Amino acid sequence: MFDWLQNLLLPVENPSVTQSIVAIMLAIGTGIFLGRLKLGKITFGVSAVMFTGLFLGHLGYRIQDGILDFIRDFGLILFVYGIGLQVGPSFFSSFRNEGLKFNILAVSTVLFGGLITIVLFRLTGLKIEDLVGIMSGSVTNTPGLGAAKNTIEEIKNSFPNKTFDDPTIGYAITYPLGVFGIIGTIILSKLLLKINPEVEMRKFRMSKINQELPLIHKKMRVTNPEYFGKTLHQVIKDFGHEIVVSRLKHSGSDAVQSPTLDTHLRDRDVLMIVGLESHLDEFIQKVGRPSTDLFIESDSDIRKKNIFVTKPSAVHKKLSQLDLYNTYDLKVTRVFRAGREILPRPSLELFYGDILRVIGSREAIEEAEKIIGNSEKKLLEPDFLSLFGGLLLGVILGSIPIVIPSLPVPIKLGFAAGPLIVALLISRYGGISFIHSYINNGAIYFMKDFGICLFFAAVGIHAGDGFYENFIKYNGWNWLLFGSAITFIPLIAMVIVGRFFMKINYLQLAGIMSGSYTDPAALSFSTNYLDSDIPVQSYAQVYPLVTIFRIFVASLLILIFS
Repeated sequence: MFDWLQNLLLPVENPSVTQSIVAIMLAIGTGIFLGRLKLGKITFGVSAVMFTGLFLGHLGYRIQDGILDFIRDFGLILFVYGIGLQVGPSFFSSFRNEGLKFNILAVSTVLFGGLITIVLFRLTGLKIEDLVGIMSGSVTNTPGLGAAKNTIEEIKNSFPNKTFDDPTIGYAITYPLGVFGIIGTIILSKLLLKINPEVEMRKFRMSKINQELPLIHKKMRVTNPEYFGKTLHQVIKDFGHEIVVSRLKHSGSDAVQSPTLDTHLRDRDVLMIVGLESHLDEFIQKVGRPSTDLFIESDSDIRKKNIFVTKPSAVHKKLSQLDLYNTYDLKVTRVFRAGREILPRPSLELFYGDILRVIGSREAIEEAEKIIGNSEKKLLEPDFLSLFGGLLLGVILGSIPIVIPSLPVPIKLGFAAGPLIVALLISRYGGISFIHSYINNGAIYFMKDFGICLFFAAVGIHAGDGFYENFIKYNGWNWLLFGSAITFIPLIAMVIVGRFFMKINYLQLAGIMSGSYTDPAALSFSTNYLDSDIPVQSYAQVYPLVTIFRIFVASLLILIFS
C-alpha cells in the first residue's frame, strides 16, 4: 500500500527527478536542524548540510548527474553573488582604513597555503586534483572546490583522453578538520596569548575614536562678530571641514528655516548643524557657543522625513542635478547607504535604495517624493529582473576565456569568481542600467544560505557515495595529516605575524582567521566565545578578496600541475 512512499523516501541507485529532489531536501532539512544544535559554544549552521549529505550519500541516496551539476553550480552562483552584494560596500570603504593591512595578511595566508600544497605535491606523489580537494576542505573553501571542478571540466573538454580524480573526495575527508582546526586555533591562541576579551574591546574602542564616527547634530548660537554678515558658504569654506547647517532661526523670531549656502549669518542666530562630533565642537568654538534653544527643533514650519530612492528619475543622479533646495525648498541633511551615514555633498551620486533625510515643508516633501520615489513597498519586493540580470553578467564574466601562453587551456574565472566580482562592482557603483545593488537584507541572507545549502547537499551526497571505501582506498589518515599541514601552519603564522608584528587587535584577528578560511561556523563560534561582534567586521573586510584568491589558486594549481 505504501510502496510509493518507500520508493520516494528510501535510497535507490538510479533515482528519478523526484527522488533526486527528495534526497536534496532530506540533506538540507536534516542539516539545518542539526546545524541549530549547540555543541558547547559551537553551532555549525548551514555547514552541517555538508555532513548530512555525506551521511545520506553513504546510506545510498543518489542524485541524477544532470540535476547534480545544476544544483551544485546554481547553488554556488547564488552563494557568491549574495556574499558580494552583502559585503561589497564595506569591502571597498575598508581599504581607506585597516582593510589594506587585513587583506595583505589574509591573502598572504592563502598564498602560503597554496605553497604548502605545492610542497606536498612534490613530496607525496599525490595527484594535484586530490591535493587541491584536500586544500579546499582544509580551509573550508567551497568556491575553491567549485573552481577546481570547473577547471577540470574545461581541461577534459580540450583533452578528452585525460583522466582526473574527483577533488570532492579530498574535500569531504578534510572539511571537518578545517572547521574544528580553525576553532581549535582560536581557543589555543587565546589561552597561550592570555587574551582578555574585555581588554581587547577597550583597546579597539580607543583605536576607533577618530575613525568612522557616526554623524550627529548639535545646536549652537552665533556670537562671534567675525562671522556676522558672512554667508554660510564663506563660513564653512573657511572652517575647512565638512558640516551641514540643516536649520536656522534668527534671534527674536520663532520661524525656523532650512538655509541656503547664500544665507547671511546674523548676531545670535541659532543653527542646527550636522557632522562629526569633533568637527561640530570645533565649529561651535570658533563661531559661537552651544545653544539650548527649543524652537529650532520645532516642526511647526518645517518637517523632517526619510525618503527612499526608488524612482529611475533619481537613481544615478547627483544631488546637484536634483537641486532639491531650489526646486522644492528642501534640504538634504544626511544620506543612508548600506548601513552607513554619508554627508550630502553636491557631487554625491544616488543609488537605488539610498535613504535621504530631508527637511522642508510637508507640501515640498510630497512633491519631492514624486521624483525620488519613496516606495518602501517596492524595496521589500524582490526585483528579479535586476537579480537575474546580475547573475547573468556574473556567469558571462566567469565564462570569458583568458589565454595564458604557458597554460594548456585558457583560464576562466568560473561560476565562483565571476558572479562574486560582478556583485562587488555592482555594490560599489550602484548598478548598471536596470541592474542595481539594492536587495533587502532578508532576501540576501535567503539567497546566500539557500545557495550554499544546495551546494553542500549536492557535493555531500555525491562525495558520500563510497566515502568509507574512498577513505580506505586513498589512506584517509594520511590525507588528514596533509590537510593538517595546510590548516595549521598558515594559521599559526597568521597569529604570530598579525599579533606581534602587525599589532592587530585579537578580536579583529579572530575575524581575519575565520575570513581567511571562509568559515562561517568558526565566525559564529568566535563571536560567542569572545562575546563580541567585532570579528564579524574584519571577516567581512577580507572575505571577498580571500575568496577570489582561493578560486585563482585552486584553478592555477590544476592548470599548471595537472
